[in-house]
Amino acid sequence: MKKILAYIFIGGVALGAASCKDFLDLEPISTATDQNFWKNEAEANSGTAAMYALTRKAFNSGEWSLSFFGYGDLPSDEFNSSRVTIDWQQISTMNWSLPVPASNTWRSMMVARRYDNFYRVIDQANRCINYLPKVPLEKFTSGNPEQVRKAFLGEAYFMRAFTYFYMARIWGDVPLVLKSVPNLADAEDLARSPQAEVLAQALKDVDLAIANMQYSNPNAADAGVRANKTSAFALKAHIYAWMGEYANVVPAADSVIAYGGLALADRNNVPGMFAKHSSEGIFEIAMSDESEGAGDGIAFRTLRAPYLKTVIGNPTFGLDTVRVHRLFADTTDRRLRSGFAFYNSVEEAICIKYSNIYYLQPNNTGPVARNNIIVFRLSDIILLRAEALAATAKYGEARAALNLIRGAAGIGDWVGPDDALFENIIEERARELFLEGHRFYDIIRLMRKTGINKLPGKMSDLEFTQGKYYWPLDPVLINMSAKLEQTPYWSTRF
Repeated sequence: MKKILAYIFIGGVALGAASCKDFLDLEPISTATDQNFWKNEAEANSGTAAMYALTRKAFNSGEWSLSFFGYGDLPSDEFNSSRVTIDWQQISTMNWSLPVPASNTWRSMMVARRYDNFYRVIDQANRCINYLPKVPLEKFTSGNPEQVRKAFLGEAYFMRAFTYFYMARIWGDVPLVLKSVPNLADAEDLARSPQAEVLAQALKDVDLAIANMQYSNPNAADAGVRANKTSAFALKAHIYAWMGEYANVVPAADSVIAYGGLALADRNNVPGMFAKHSSEGIFEIAMSDESEGAGDGIAFRTLRAPYLKTVIGNPTFGLDTVRVHRLFADTTDRRLRSGFAFYNSVEEAICIKYSNIYYLQPNNTGPVARNNIIVFRLSDIILLRAEALAATAKYGEARAALNLIRGAAGIGDWVGPDDALFENIIEERARELFLEGHRFYDIIRLMRKTGINKLPGKMSDLEFTQGKYYWPLDPVLINMSAKLEQTPYWSTRF
C-alpha cells in the first residue's frame, strides 16, 4: 500500500482546473504543492474539481475506457459473453483470476483488479478535507464565502464516501486511508479494513457532506457534475441498500425526491438523458470529446451503423438478445422503442442509449461520442425506494413507486403477488437502468434478499456464498505490501 500511496502522491494537488467547464481539461501545475497552493477561492475550486477528473480517469481506465461498465454491467446478464472480446470476455464470465504478466499494466484485467486510480481520488479528497478549511474567507470572491467553502468541503466528503462505497462493492474489504500524505516517508503500509468499517466511514462522510452542502439547483451550469446535498442523499440510500439496511433507504430517497428539484425525463428520447444533464440527473461524470469520446468507450463497443456509421456489422460487445426480448416482453415500452434498435430483426439487438455521436471529419469519419456517465438519476432512486419498501413489507407503497416508473415508460401497472414484488422491482431496474452500471450490483442484492440466482452459468449458489462476486486484488498489489491479503474466494485461484 505504501508504494501505491507514493505513486498517487506524485500527481496529488498538481492537478488544477483551468475553468469550471466540465472539470475536464486539467493542466499540471508543476510548482504547486500543499504549502503554496490553497490560497484563494480559485485554487480551492481547482483542488475540488480535481477529484471529479480523477474519478473520470478511474471510470475510463483499461483498454477501451470501460472500467465503469466492466464492473457494473459486463459480468451481468445483459451481455452475450461469447460476443465480447479479449480480457473483457473473461471479465464478463467472471474468470477474474486470468493470469496477466506483471509487465502488462495496460491489460484490462490487470487494471480492473487494481485500485490505484480510486486511491488517487481518495488522496485528493483527503487533501481537500485537510486544506479547504484553511483557505481564508477573505480570499473568496463569491457572494457567500462561507457557504461556498462549506460546499467545497461537502464535495470532498461526498467524493471520499462515494469512492469508498464504490470500492467496497467491487473488492469488499479495502485499505482505509483518511489522511493525505505530505511526506512519502510517512506513508503507512496498510492492510484491508473490513467492509463494514469502510461503509461505516462512508456513512459518516455522507452525513458531513449533507451538513455542508445545499440541495441541487437543476438550472445551475454545473448541475449534475458537481455533487450537492441531493447527490449525498442518493449515495446514502445506495449505501444502506448495499448493506441490506432497507429501513434507512427510504428517508434518504425521500429527501432526494422531495427536495432535489428533479423530474422524470422523456422516455421517448432515452439517448437525450446521456447527451447532457437531464431533468432527472443527480450525479454524473462529464466526458471529454477529445479523450474519452474519441474512438473508445461504451458507445464504440455497443453501437453499429446507422448509429455509429464507422462500424459495419455487429458491434464488438454483443447483448444477450434473448434476455432483451424477455426483459421487454411489452413492446410498447418507450424505453425499448427509444433505447434499443434491431429488436425485431434477425440481427443482434443493440442498446442506443449512447448514440449521441458526432463526426468531426468529412464522409462521416472521425466520430466522437458525447455521453456523460450517469451514476445516479431520479428513476434509479425511485426504484431503489420501491425495493426498500418491498423489502420491509410495505407493498402498497412499493407498488406505487414501481408503477410510477412503469407509467413514465408507457406500460401498465405491475400485477402480481407480494412475494414476487421485490424480484420484479429489480427487473424493472434492469429495464430502466440497462447498461448504466447498476445491473451486477442489483443482481447481488437480489440474491442476498431472495436467493434467486440470475447468473447460474457464471456463479453458482455455493460460489455466491463464498463471495465470488468480490473482485480479487491483482498479484502485483499483493507483492507490493506484506499486509495485503487476497480476497478470500480468490486466494487459492491464482
